[in-house]
Amino acid sequence: MEGEGHQMHHPRRILSYNGDSHAIEPFLNFDNPRLRNAYIALQAWKEGIVSDPKGITVSWTGSNVCNYTGVFCWQAPDDPAELTVSGIDINHCDVAGNLVHELGLLYDIAFFHLNSNRFCGRIPQSFVNLKMLFELDLSNNRFAGEFPQHVLLLPSLRYLDIRFNEFEDKLPKELFQKDFDAIFINDNRFHSALPDSIENSTVSALVLANNKFEGCVPSLGKMSTLNELILTGNNFHSCFPGDIGMLKNLTVLDLSYNQIKGRLPNEILGDMINLEVLNVAHNMMSGIITDKLCSMPKLSKFQYDDNFFTNATPSCLHLPEFDDERNCILGRPKQRSTLQCKTFLSNQVECSSFHCSSTIPPLPCPPTPSPPPSPIPVEPPPSPPPSPVPVEPPPSPPPSPVPVEPPPSPPPSPPPSPPPSPVPVEPPPSPPPSPILIDPAPLPFPPPSSIPPPSPCSCNQSFPPPPSFPVSPPPSQKTPPQLNPQSPLLAPSPRRHN
Repeated sequence: MEGEGHQMHHPRRILSYNGDSHAIEPFLNFDNPRLRNAYIALQAWKEGIVSDPKGITVSWTGSNVCNYTGVFCWQAPDDPAELTVSGIDINHCDVAGNLVHELGLLYDIAFFHLNSNRFCGRIPQSFVNLKMLFELDLSNNRFAGEFPQHVLLLPSLRYLDIRFNEFEDKLPKELFQKDFDAIFINDNRFHSALPDSIENSTVSALVLANNKFEGCVPSLGKMSTLNELILTGNNFHSCFPGDIGMLKNLTVLDLSYNQIKGRLPNEILGDMINLEVLNVAHNMMSGIITDKLCSMPKLSKFQYDDNFFTNATPSCLHLPEFDDERNCILGRPKQRSTLQCKTFLSNQVECSSFHCSSTIPPLPCPPTPSPPPSPIPVEPPPSPPPSPVPVEPPPSPPPSPVPVEPPPSPPPSPPPSPPPSPVPVEPPPSPPPSPILIDPAPLPFPPPSSIPPPSPCSCNQSFPPPPSFPVSPPPSQKTPPQLNPQSPLLAPSPRRHN
């Protein structure tokens, strides 16, 4: 009877991770330790899920973790003979819960997609073990706390999407020192000025919209790989960055809903031949819009409404999309009142007062000639023989920007009288002064439009298996958002709340 009882109650093999014990039934068999670790991680995570209305985790039973919904397996990067968990994708499944530290056992995972769920809390420190992680998408959840700086220790991470959460405080300088392809951190609670290290970033897409960033619009001239930059809906308070014209590959530039002052550097932006979308609406800018800017070959959308521009070229009216309302442009409909424009334009903008590293260079002016030297008495030339042809003027000893008129030719009959002493040459008039920049008092603005959450995908959608390692990481199950003129990131849409 004792032997039978011993056979009926199988002893449980105990494994532990970070001090916590996890029991695995002895009748469960795993092809390799990687899959056993995945089983431990996913079972612990399943216990941390408090709501699963679509039944995603119902299939999370048994030792065959590769058959779990939302779990993807592929050959191990260091041993193609072994199968391992290479990705997690439960986008838009409305799951609620926490991320448990056992997820750090998924050593070979390359993508982790939790887009549009209800996960909350913090990102576990154990994520530092995910050395193969290439894409991390935690967007549209309820994560909170400071920026999860430990994810910057992941050597393979190239795509970071934590938008539409409750992260707060400031951004670490290390964020822009890492070799990222894309950073999406819009619609959180980040604040303070951006670190100077941002100019060293190698990203092609940078979206920092709808936070509480303040101070200067950062220096961006060194970001030669940048294609899309969206800083809308913050509290940047400075003049337009003068080095932004160096971004020749930029296609989308959105600085709307800030407190940017001064003029728009038409002569700089006009050289950005790849620019397709330009949005500086809802700021405090003034000056004029020139033909060079509105004639850029690829520009299709230009929004400069809710500013104080005083003139715009007619070529802007021929763009496929433009908005010039609520400015001070004569002859255009829906402009500000004369009193409001006069009051605003009576204040002068001093861009140097912002103490920013990158400011707009002054308007190019024609070179001012140096004043002529004081007149020196000139020896009269010898009397020329009578001739109806004017005599060549004597060379003037001092250099002068304007040639001195030759002395008059003497008449043929009477002997010529010596020419009078040269009269000082009047200097040419000085060029007109550059336009004066105006500094307004801060005005209230309507709230910025929200960037919509990432596109949903079905929980039951089937995905192709990821490619083998180590050539490249498994493909993302969510296409990174493309910031182009038709992108949903540029169109306001309410955020989904569950």
